[in-house]
Amino acid sequence: MTAMSSIRSCMGRTIRSFAAGAALVTLGLANAGDASAADRVKIEWWNAAGGRLAEITTQLIKDFNASQDKYEVVGIGKGNYEETMAAMVAAYRVHQQPVLIQAAERGFLTMYNSGAIIPVPELMEKEGYKVDWNDFVAPVAGFYLVDGKPAAMPFNSSTPIFWYNADHFKAAGFDKPGETWQEVDKQLRAIKEKGVSKCQMALANDFYWSLIENYAAIQDQPYGTKANGFGGLDTEFIFNKSPLVVGQVTRLKTWMDAGILQIAGQGLSPDQLFTSGTCSTYVASTAAHAAVESGAKFNWSATFLPHEEGIEPKNSTIGGGALWVLKGKSEEEYAGAAAFLNFVASPKTQVWWSKQTGYVPVTNTAYEQAKSEGYFKDHPTREIAILQLTRGTPTDNSRGFRFGNHNQAMALLVEEIQGVWTGQKTPQQALDAAAARGNQILRQYEQLHAAK
Repeated sequence: MTAMSSIRSCMGRTIRSFAAGAALVTLGLANAGDASAADRVKIEWWNAAGGRLAEITTQLIKDFNASQDKYEVVGIGKGNYEETMAAMVAAYRVHQQPVLIQAAERGFLTMYNSGAIIPVPELMEKEGYKVDWNDFVAPVAGFYLVDGKPAAMPFNSSTPIFWYNADHFKAAGFDKPGETWQEVDKQLRAIKEKGVSKCQMALANDFYWSLIENYAAIQDQPYGTKANGFGGLDTEFIFNKSPLVVGQVTRLKTWMDAGILQIAGQGLSPDQLFTSGTCSTYVASTAAHAAVESGAKFNWSATFLPHEEGIEPKNSTIGGGALWVLKGKSEEEYAGAAAFLNFVASPKTQVWWSKQTGYVPVTNTAYEQAKSEGYFKDHPTREIAILQLTRGTPTDNSRGFRFGNHNQAMALLVEEIQGVWTGQKTPQQALDAAAARGNQILRQYEQLHAAK
């Protein structure tokens, strides 16, 4: 099977869903502004940055372009992760793909097995860059490892944390959220009963990641067989067999019925429900720092995700994306891509990127540098994500998720759980259906790639 046939098969459904609406938003043609700019080798990078993150990404590109005079990175926004992937697949078919693409972590197998990528370590070694892959933060790099080295360059890595309105908690008589879900349940009910807020928790759009997948990891519950897919393509979803995971969905449904948990209405977003002061809590990525810091006009803070009573919490898992190198480009473009990747991974850039965005530094050197500067002492909520990611020793259940066509399976899970919100299905029924439908996706992916 050709590389493009592989990608087409993996991404066909995604293309039908997203390609028609993919927006081509140019983030900026960054250059140093000198007379030789036209002579530079252009390195096209398609990314999924939006809002404030798009502005920061544009600045990152400008800084690289200004740091040397041989290459010009051209950043082009292609919408969200799914739209960016769909655009890349369509472009690859007609040999108009970019040199670099930002892809979400759950698209790892789709990218790696596509036959369309050059492993980043291979490129960096060829171009003469000595990268200490052991310096990358273990739970971040570990997600992308193949034979001890990451196939892609970890870029915008995050994990969900528990955001809260400190004023609301104080008004209800609490210093901060409890460490367990049982404590948090009592606190949210007390905040509601005392009329402190109109809603006590905003439901994140990516609740499947923050409140189900990461819930399973922290509680050390198996989400799938074969070490959540790291052990082979013959993995199966088994999250529906965990009483704790079923109980978590049941808890969320109970909160929704009680008016504690609120879904953002039309024209609103979950982060707006929190930053406006409407909802008291919000489970979201550490990358929400940019929005919370600029939008919240009250005393806010964040803490670790809760865990069940009697359970020693494990590490959470990463979200975000990585930078992949695509085949079919010139040697000059690859030299420029390697120079850019080296720039992105440098401690100076990583510290700047983390401070600007809230994403975790991807290298230990950058993390230690930020610590030595006293940054986390002055901004304690910025360190929660990396402390949570590095808590304890990862198990097969908390290392992360490596499932074929994970986006499709995730969409089915969301669809089934929406049936819980509307009262059409019980949590167990919805999770059983999501696992069964997701396993059909896994078998299709296994059959497609088993012979490789």
